[in-house]
Amino acid sequence: MHLSHRVRCLTLALTLLAPALLGLARPALAQQQDFSGVEIKVVPVAGGISMLEGQGGNLGVSVGEDGVFLIDDQYAPLTDKILAAIKGLSDRPIRFVLNTHWHGDHTGGNENLGKAGTLIVAHDNVRVRMSTEQFIKAFNSTVPKSPKDALPVVTFNDTVTFHLNGEEIHAFHVPPAHTDGDSVVHFRNADVVHTGDLFFNGLYPFIDVSSGGSVDGVIAAVEKILAMTGEGTKLIPGHGPLGTRADLIAYRDMLQSIRASVAALVAAGKNLEEVKAAGPTAAFDEKWGQGFLSPDNFLAIVYTSLGGK
Repeated sequence: MHLSHRVRCLTLALTLLAPALLGLARPALAQQQDFSGVEIKVVPVAGGISMLEGQGGNLGVSVGEDGVFLIDDQYAPLTDKILAAIKGLSDRPIRFVLNTHWHGDHTGGNENLGKAGTLIVAHDNVRVRMSTEQFIKAFNSTVPKSPKDALPVVTFNDTVTFHLNGEEIHAFHVPPAHTDGDSVVHFRNADVVHTGDLFFNGLYPFIDVSSGGSVDGVIAAVEKILAMTGEGTKLIPGHGPLGTRADLIAYRDMLQSIRASVAALVAAGKNLEEVKAAGPTAAFDEKWGQGFLSPDNFLAIVYTSLGGK
């Protein structure tokens, strides 16, 4: 793994695993963190579409004569830096921000953008979860309801399509996977897909079982994305570097293999410590276990998702 990517992964691990930094934790705590050293990196993708990397989930940006279409918005303290990066791409206003799911490292900037007049769009379940207090068992974290200006103003239950900047931007909901409110965004003309946290490129994924997620749901969602992509499709993952269909296939294969191994151990009545001792991730740890979730943390999530007690 390239050193700079490993550093980003380790930074992200701290972000997710330390409650004071976790985007899923209380917004007040996130506001107290020092984001001064975070830089927003712009990665050109295709056809006026870019990926923005910072701290938290990757952003997607479409620019053109109709304005700016934004996917996710990381943490509130990074809004000014994100806006500055977008200004380098377009002087048009941000008309829409679409949240791929409800987690704070993807929606933390909603309130700032909402107050500035940007229309926030998401699946129905995203608004439901953001409107009420949530508890994420994996991190023992209680998340208070979001302020009014942070809530999606437009919600959809299945699909929604935007016609902007010469693009057909098709967003669709998948059955519960990472959470119960995940959306995939497909830029059909440019052949670019933003997967949200259904795809962690090069990293073991966090699956929010407390929010309706499951490893089986993630695998099914990945299969659905693979069915609509080709060799030239560019994939903006929720976390990790810009990806390809081959990267997504490798991710799918890893999930399927570990899922099968853990399921067999659960069926045999093994407890979590016995599952860990069996080492079902051993063949994958060098590539996938280097900085987001440790193999043991990921195994605990898969074990719980498959009904382990």
